[in-house]
Order: sequence, then structure tokens, then C-alpha cells
Amino acid sequence: MIHIVFNEPDVAILQQAIELDETLAGEVLLVRDDYAVGPIKDIYTEEGIAARKNWWREVLTGGDLEGNLDKGIVDDNKLVTELIEKLNADAEEKVWIWAAQNKHDVSGYYWLMSQLKAFQGRIYILYLNNLPFINEKGNIFYPEWISHIQPKEMLKAKKLSRLITTSEFEVDPDEWTKLCNEEKQVRLLEGGKKLSQKEVDFYDTELKTYITVDWQKASKIIHNFLNKAKHTTGDMFLLWRLKQLLATDVYDVQGTVKNMKDFEVKKKAGVLFEQ
Repeated sequence: MIHIVFNEPDVAILQQAIELDETLAGEVLLVRDDYAVGPIKDIYTEEGIAARKNWWREVLTGGDLEGNLDKGIVDDNKLVTELIEKLNADAEEKVWIWAAQNKHDVSGYYWLMSQLKAFQGRIYILYLNNLPFINEKGNIFYPEWISHIQPKEMLKAKKLSRLITTSEFEVDPDEWTKLCNEEKQVRLLEGGKKLSQKEVDFYDTELKTYITVDWQKASKIIHNFLNKAKHTTGDMFLLWRLKQLLATDVYDVQGTVKNMKDFEVKKKAGVLFEQ
């Protein structure tokens, strides 16, 4: 059995669950890219893969994770190639895809399963959609991320495992292709597995509201956004968008505009409304 998750914290939780239940025993693989943001046009072609890498290189330049892309830390295409090799080598091997109800996991699900159609009957999905769990305090909650679930509660989640149907292997790749062809860069989860898309500046309007007349570290602005905004995304994407906003000449900046702890931002005196 091969388990696939889409967030690094999910790996440890799933491994702990495996220790509690040997029927879950298997390798845990991590899809590292965040397919809820960025270009996905021609995502399975050399040109599309290169375009996405170049976009991420721009986003990460001057940020906390600059250089990670070129170090090969993120190489999901290699992961899928190796996964397909394992499935071809062992006709009994099965894949369990774990996804919670968030745009990151669902976008990753679409990207991955669209490449595994040849293995129908061996690909399972565990989609934790509106399933209640018990948290550490004994209260019922509906987890948005797999990593929020206690390992012992993951044993309940395994009951959701089901084969991805023939119909889903027909419909879901078509839905993903439709999204890819829209050429927008922000994906939101509407409910179930339904994704909608927005323009690249979707988060900018709310991000501006956390910039005040007082000096604040960029890290604090992003932290406040992540804790208060209805729709959130990765901090590196937000850092990139913040840097784009600084180019509008509405804000004062001090420090080196690089890592989020390296510079401070505030509204310029006399500016009443953001552009």
C-alpha cells in the first residue's frame, strides 16, 4: 500500500496512525507543490512544467525559501514517475490518496489522479469531507487539514477509503483540464470537490487591510492575515503579493525587502485610500 498526502505535517500524523494499525502499513509519499495557486496551463507538458517552475522561482526570489526550487526539494513530477513505475512493477500495489476539505488538498488530488487513469481499480480516495472527529479536548470538530486529526482518530478515517470510480476518472480530469485552460492563478474550494478560480491579485484587497499607519514587520502583516482572513493561502505567496503591493507607492518601507522578517511596512502619511 502506498499513501499519498499533500501537506508535510500530514506525513507524521499518518505514520503515527500506521504504528497503531498495521493494516495501514505502507509507504507515505508527499506531493509538495501547492496547486491551489499559480499557473496550471499545460501542466503536464514540458512547457507547462517549465512555466510553473519559472513562476515559483519569481515568487520565491528574495524570500525565505529562495533556492529551494533549484535544489530539487520540490519535484512532484519525479514523484509521479516513480509512483507509476512502482504500480507497473507490482500489479497488486494500491494507492490511497488522503485529502481533507481544503483547496490545497483538492487541487493536489485533481493534479495527481488525472495522471493515474491507467490504474483504475487500484487507486483509492479518503476524502474527509464533513466527517466529524474528536479533538484532544474531547470535543467534536470538522478538520480542515489531516494534520489536525489525532493519530488514533485516523483509524476511523480509514473507513472512508473507497475506489475512485470509473465515472470520476472520466469527469474529474475533464474538470481539471477546464480549470487549467482558464489560465487563472488562485483556486478556491466551493464545497465537495468543486473548485472555482480567481485572478492572481485575489488576496490583495484583504491583505491591504492589515497594513496600518504604524510600522509593522511584513511577517506580522502576513501572520494577521493568516489568522483572520476567511480565505488564506501560503505565506510565501502572500509575501510575494505584499511585495507587489509595495510597488504601488502607497506604502513606506524600511529595511531590506527580502525575507518577511527583514523589512517593515506602513501606510504613507496622507494616503487615505489604497490604490
